[in-house]
Amino acid sequence: MSFTDEQVAYLASQRLGRLATVDRDGAPQNNPVGYRFNPDLGTIDIGGHNLAASRKFRNLAVNDRVAFVVDDIVSFRPWRVRCLEIRGHAETLHDQDPLQPGFTTDLIRIHPDRILSFGLTGDGAGAPQDQ
Repeated sequence: MSFTDEQVAYLASQRLGRLATVDRDGAPQNNPVGYRFNPDLGTIDIGGHNLAASRKFRNLAVNDRVAFVVDDIVSFRPWRVRCLEIRGHAETLHDQDPLQPGFTTDLIRIHPDRILSFGLTGDGAGAPQDQ
C-alpha cells in the first residue's frame, strides 16, 4: 500500500494525529500523537515522551491492529475538512532515532493496509477516496 503525492504532502503539513489501539480486553484507546511519514519504508512513525511506558505501546504487544487519523478544518464558510485515515498493523521499536528532541528512542511504526482520504485536493467536496 502506498501513499499518493497529495497524501504525503498533507502528512507533511500537519504535526499531530490520533492513534487508536485496542487493549487485551478489547477496549479501544485513542490518543493524540506526534508522527512523521517515513518515505523510505512508506510507513508512519510515531514518537513521544516515555513512549515505551505508554498504554498504547503496551496495547500493541497483544493486538497490533491500529487506525491512525490526521484531519483538520480548512474553513468554516464554506465548510471544508481534510482527512487521512490509515488502517494497518504496527510494530514497536527500540533504539531508533527520536522523531524530535525530547522524545525517547522508542517508536511505533505503522504499516498501512488501507488508506482513506478526502478533501486533500480541489474544494474538498466529494466522497472519500479509498486505496
